[in-house]
Amino acid sequence: MRDDRMDEAGPRDDNRSPWRHAPLAAIITAAIVGYFTLGDYLSFDTLRDNREALLAYRDAHYPLLALLFVAVYFVIVAFSLPGAAVASVTGGFLFGLTLGTMFNVVAASLGAFAIFWAARTGLGRALAARMEASKGTIKRLKAGLHENEISVLFLLRLVPAVPFFVANLLPALVGVKFRNFAFTTVLGIIPGAIVFTWIGVGLGEVFDRGESPDMSLLWEPQIIGPLLGLSALAALPIVVRALRGQKEV
Repeated sequence: MRDDRMDEAGPRDDNRSPWRHAPLAAIITAAIVGYFTLGDYLSFDTLRDNREALLAYRDAHYPLLALLFVAVYFVIVAFSLPGAAVASVTGGFLFGLTLGTMFNVVAASLGAFAIFWAARTGLGRALAARMEASKGTIKRLKAGLHENEISVLFLLRLVPAVPFFVANLLPALVGVKFRNFAFTTVLGIIPGAIVFTWIGVGLGEVFDRGESPDMSLLWEPQIIGPLLGLSALAALPIVVRALRGQKEV
């Protein structure tokens, strides 16, 4: 006769295993180490010093360099290493606007998925379960989040003030659906990816002048304006639902 208590004990033991936190712990550790050790290497200076070698390698081994670029960018995002902006600009420098944007979106999305999975596997699962079992304000907040999940996730992607790592980690900790996270990640990072890639397309001329790319362009009205407009559009369903709720009350 099967002992249901043993079956129930197994999953509880597995959920309490400290190993479930290993993926997220590895990411946090790598992010801290990378912050102090890789900042000088993943920089525009390094790109400028190696530009001729990279361009020659691209011309000789285009598919291989594309794969290597996506792999390196994925590692940078997945482990929250410094240099994500440099990688995005490099995509435009090496592969042009169309392919550079595509490679940037693919690599950044896969890296975001990795962070989400790592957080959801351990800490995120425990926090989501506690929120599900909670009452009062936390329960209402969770219900509101799920009701506006797509809009909130788009806002996290489109608002420039939200760090990319936070937009990857926070959704996993509050129990959002992965399919919604994946959908909003891929679409939500496209506008920013186009801007960074576009800067990279003209990077050769910037280097020829002995300058570094001016990342302050990201805050110019013609750039930040459309991003804020998209953010407002993403927030519109939340506002409409809130107004409807007030009318019903």
